[in-house]
Amino acid sequence: MWCYRGGSISTEPRINDRIRVPEVRLVGPSGEQVGIVPLAKALELAQEYDLDLVEVAASARPPVCKLMDYGKFKYESAMKAREARKNQAHTVIKEMKLRPKIDPHDYDTKKGHVVRFLKQGDKVKITIMFRGREQSRPELGYRLLQRLASDVEDLGFIESNPKQDGRNMIMVLGPHKKKTEAMAEAREAQAARKAERQGVAHTEDEAPSEDAAVEVDDTTEVASAEATEAAAEEAPADEANAEA
Repeated sequence: MWCYRGGSISTEPRINDRIRVPEVRLVGPSGEQVGIVPLAKALELAQEYDLDLVEVAASARPPVCKLMDYGKFKYESAMKAREARKNQAHTVIKEMKLRPKIDPHDYDTKKGHVVRFLKQGDKVKITIMFRGREQSRPELGYRLLQRLASDVEDLGFIESNPKQDGRNMIMVLGPHKKKTEAMAEAREAQAARKAERQGVAHTEDEAPSEDAAVEVDDTTEVASAEATEAAAEEAPADEANAEA
C-alpha cells in the first residue's frame, strides 16, 4: 500500500548529476540554442565551461537545460525578489477615534495624525463614538466628519460616506497619493536630509575653530613679550660700552 509520509517538496530545479534523462535540449551560457544532445555531452560541456547544467523546463520533451552559474543565478534571483518586496505597496487602513464634543486642541492633534497617514499613502477610518444622550444627536458626528474631510481635502477624499454603525459613525478617507509614490518621496526626502547633514559636517571640519585662533594670538603675544625683554637686557650693556 502506498503511504504518503509528508515532508517538503523541493521547488528548486534539478542540476548536474540530479538530472535523470537520456538527452536534453541544451541552451548555451549566452542563451544560444545548442540543440538536443545526450545528457553526458551536456554535462561534459558544463564542466568545460566551468558552469552548471540546470533544468529550466522539466515538463518539455526533452527537458530544456541551460548552462549557467547556478550559485550566481540564485543570488541574483534573491536580490530581485527582495527589491520587489521592498517596493511593494501594502494598503494599510489606519483608524482614528473621535468624540462628538471633542476639544479644539484634541481635534488639531487628531487631524495632524490623519494628515500624516494620508501623506504616507494610507487610508484612514474615522470613527465617531457616541455615548449616552449623544446617540440622539447623530448630526454632531456627521458635521464633525464633514469638517475633518474638508480640512484634509488637499491630501485625501471621502472614500466611504459617513454611516451609522450602532453607537458609532464611520467614514473612510482615501489618499490622493498612491502608496508607492509616498514611499518614493519619503526615500528622496531621507536621502536629501542625509546629504544635508553630511554637507554641514564637512563644512564644520574645514572651518578653523575659535580655540585655534586664540592659541595663535597667545603665541604671538608671548613671542612679542620675549623680544621686548631681550631688547631691554641688551640696552644697559650698550650704554656701558659707550661710556667706556
